Amino acid sequence: MTQTVNDDSGQRSSTAVLIATSLTLFSMFFGAGNLIFPPIMGASAGTNLTPAMIGFLIGGVALPVISIITIALSGTDIRDLVSRAGKPFGLVFSVMVYLSIGAFYALPRTGAVSFSTAVAPIIGTKSLTASILFSFIFFAIAFYLCWNPGHIIDALGKVLTPILLGLLVLLVFLCLASLPASHDAPTGEYAATPLAAGLLEGYMTMDSIAALAFGIIVVTSLGHTGGGIGAKVVRRTSTAAIIAGSLLGVVYVGLGLIGHVIPNAQSYSDGATLLADAAQMTMGWPGQIVFGLIVLTACMTTAVGLIAATSEFFHRLAPQISYRTWMIVFTIISFVLSSAGLSSVLAIAVPIITFLYPVAITVVFITIITHPLRLATPALWTFRLGAWMAAAWSAATTLAHIGVATEGINSLLMWSPLQANQLGWILPTVVAALVGACIDVAVLKRSAT
Repeated sequence: MTQTVNDDSGQRSSTAVLIATSLTLFSMFFGAGNLIFPPIMGASAGTNLTPAMIGFLIGGVALPVISIITIALSGTDIRDLVSRAGKPFGLVFSVMVYLSIGAFYALPRTGAVSFSTAVAPIIGTKSLTASILFSFIFFAIAFYLCWNPGHIIDALGKVLTPILLGLLVLLVFLCLASLPASHDAPTGEYAATPLAAGLLEGYMTMDSIAALAFGIIVVTSLGHTGGGIGAKVVRRTSTAAIIAGSLLGVVYVGLGLIGHVIPNAQSYSDGATLLADAAQMTMGWPGQIVFGLIVLTACMTTAVGLIAATSEFFHRLAPQISYRTWMIVFTIISFVLSSAGLSSVLAIAVPIITFLYPVAITVVFITIITHPLRLATPALWTFRLGAWMAAAWSAATTLAHIGVATEGINSLLMWSPLQANQLGWILPTVVAALVGACIDVAVLKRSAT
């Protein structure tokens, strides 16, 4: 009888950790970009909202969920995932990922967006002094929440995330209940290719790349809390990712519908202003406070996740430097960049992120596809040629976008379908991976004889 009670208690504890981890993962994904992209997409898509939303959910939900599962299958972090393409390749790629979504872009963006969107409209000033003061307080709180990595699940999953979800549900419900449906015609790319346009919008949430970074926290948390190792951790990580993805999907649909129903939706140039006005239309002046709290909570949860994941990764990369030392370094860098402004950072970071995405998606899908064959073959050449081709094609595309030999590169790359939609890398990458697969099969047959 005692054993049964203990088992039940352990199961309840394990389930509670799984739910808290799922909510934590959702909160780390759901930052400022995730908040403002869906409503502006809903406004632009007009009557083509359904295919646009499907594309957005593929790029902004399905890919991140698959990426988290892939991290669990491959090991514990992105370096383990990419190592089959060669140690130098894996090291450079993983460092670029963590720096681009960490202290040199996404982290300072959480502070800057919080100030400009949630705080400045309320206090009535965007002065440098106010920005510095707010950034100091913002990153001090994030730093405190990350100080003990074992408490991150409690801080995010059990406290901040329920607050965020409650505020989002309130905003979505009031908007859908009080605002009339829009029947605007789709604009721009949403008129011709709404699914592809929505896919690219979801693509730009950066969540597929962020998932590769957050995988450390999820796998470690579930692996150290009764989840065991191996298949058990993979199963629990997959469950947490699916729950978090489902929450993301529901929230995205709700935010997209707000953009769809708000009056004069297509007059808005950004999602932040659209949501702020929607909150004020439905709740009056308290709506501004509610929207501000949503932005602050969303940015804070993402900041905590990024500081923790980036510090953990670099601690593993350089164990002689402690996790908390890396925390201090990245928090200070984020504070300085957030206070000074992001215009110069964006000019550098955006091309890097554009370069990273095709490589990240490639290694994720090749890992998923080849995982059932892992006992028969490591599929090294499938992985290497696919990853290398994605990196080469993406590098060429990025160089063209920033003005380096633009005409020559574009004339060389435009033969690939969807190149105009920034998806031209798909076909050559598939071809390269298939060539690699043929090599792997030949190697397997040779070793068997």
